[in-house]
Order: sequence, then C-alpha cells, then structure tokens
Amino acid sequence: MSSSSSPSVTTDAETLKRNRILSSKLYFDIPIFKLPLIYSPDYDISFLGIEKLHPFDSSKWGRICQFLSSEGFLDKNCIVEPLEASKEDLLVVHSESYLKSLQSSPNVSIIIEVPPVALFPNCLVQRKVLYPFRKQVGGTILAAKLAKERGWAINVGGGFHHCSADEGGGFCAYADISLCIHYAFVQLNISRVMIIDLDAHQGNGHEKDFSSDSRVYILDMFNPGIYPRDYEARRFIDQKVEVVSGTTTNEYLKKLDEALEVAGHTFDPELVIYNAGTDILEGDPLGMLKISPDGIAARDEKTFRFARSRNIPIVMLTSGPITSEKVLALWSIRFHVFV
Repeated sequence: MSSSSSPSVTTDAETLKRNRILSSKLYFDIPIFKLPLIYSPDYDISFLGIEKLHPFDSSKWGRICQFLSSEGFLDKNCIVEPLEASKEDLLVVHSESYLKSLQSSPNVSIIIEVPPVALFPNCLVQRKVLYPFRKQVGGTILAAKLAKERGWAINVGGGFHHCSADEGGGFCAYADISLCIHYAFVQLNISRVMIIDLDAHQGNGHEKDFSSDSRVYILDMFNPGIYPRDYEARRFIDQKVEVVSGTTTNEYLKKLDEALEVAGHTFDPELVIYNAGTDILEGDPLGMLKISPDGIAARDEKTFRFARSRNIPIVMLTSGPITSEKVLALWSIRFHVFV
C-alpha cells in the first residue's frame, strides 16, 4: 500500500465505524421513572459450576441487585435492561480476527482463565459465557447516554479493563470501556473523556486502545505488583498512581485526594468513566490491598463528588471481583451517596 493511499483508507475506516455506531440499537430512550441503573439477569455466568474455578465472582451482579431489592433500596421495575452488543457493535473497536478467535473454546478458556472451558463446544461457550459479557457491554455503552441525560449512571456489570481491541485476558473478553467512549464521541458529541480506574489491577486494555488519543485522559490507581504487570501499557497512562500491596485505607484515600486534585487541574472532561472495582478490599485474594468497606464507600463518594462538583456526567462500572457480604453492604451506602 502506498503512503498516498493511507489517508483514504483511514477515512473509509472511520466512516464505517461511524455508520456502525449510528445504526446501532444499543442506545434507546429510557422512561423517566427508570433509575440510571443498568442490569440484566443475563449478566450472571453459570456454566456447570466450573465458573467457580476462577476467583472472580461470576454471579455477583445478580447478588448485588437481589440484595438491593430485598433490603428495600431498589424496585426491580426501575432497573434499565440493556440489549446485547451485536457483532457490528463490537466491530466498532474489535478487529474481525479477534472476534473470530472467540469462536475457539480454547482461546476463550485462556481469556477467562478457566482451562476446562476449552473442552466444551463453542456454541455452549458462546451462550453461557460470551453472551452474558455481550449483554454487559450493551449496558456499559448505554450507561453513557443515561449519564449524559441524568448526570450519572451505573452499570452493575462491565469494567472489562484488561481487554483491548485485539487481545482479551483477565476474565475480560470485550473492551466495553473503549466501546462506550467511541459511542459517546459519535452519539453524544462528546470530545473529552476521563477514565478514573480505581480497580486494584492496572487497566491495560483501555490504555492500549487510547495510547495515542489525546481526547482520553487516564488516571489509573493500581497495585503494580499484581496482574497484569503490563509495563508497555503503563507508558500510556496519563496519571499513574501506584498503591503497593498492604496499602491501608488512610494512605489510599490521601493518594486519591491528591490524584483527583491533579486530574482536575490537568484535564477538563465532558464525561467520566469510573471503573470502581472492589478488589481493593482488605482480604481480597487478588488485590492485596487493605482498604476497609468504609474506605471503599469514601473512595466512591470522592470520585462522584469530583465529577458532580464540576457538572460532569459520570458512568460507574463495577469491574472486579468477589462480592463478599461486606461488599454487598457497601451497595446500601452507595445508594445513599448516588441517589
């Protein structure tokens, strides 16, 4: 291919992407009585019990909504249910070759880190594993529209920050954060987005996807000593805040306050994507941090106040991992903060 033809090829690709976004059904109007809380019973992954071989709690999404409903915090009729992201939707970010690779059960088993999945027919893997992920992707994309309309939105699922356009991993099969942002660029006429990633793990997927995109500012606060240790992707973090194993609540919140102050003076976003993993909780087997439940609630409140004090719409994604009783209790606090 000659260099003179490159601009035309790029233009054609951008036009195709834009047309896919504009023709998507993932954005739809939400009745005013519905809360900006997105969830579907299809989010939960149940696969003959083998999903329990991974420490990620693949039924946590349903447990969260059941808890909020049983405690009287949530009327299930007020929940917004998203549509499944189609192949055309996913191609906005993902390559054909990557999506084709998910038609191999061994490839999916590597991404979700559950080896026995490799032995099952792919039609079963699609229905039991990838379909729930695609529903959550639809939820993340829709959340940006709701946040723009209501000021905030929560997708009870999503936050697959280890997946990039061409590579999945760490229980993340689709790049929902990247997709959400590209839809917002086109459908919501948004031109500046800040990702605040406070999951214990580095968000290497979205870092790769927006490595050369000045429209996206990434604040990533993570434990550098745990998965994924993606040193290449770390070069693309605009604001890197490392919290080593054993970091306690007070130290963590102090670092967060400082980081948000810097971010607020450095970048002026029109949308905030908040990846709110609770794997920073003390006792989590993967995060290795020592943050109390009240500390996580304070973290959420600080992040929401950062956005709301500046009148910036905020999307919250739940990311990883296990939903303990302590984390379920957190959701009652979250609802008092958000609603």
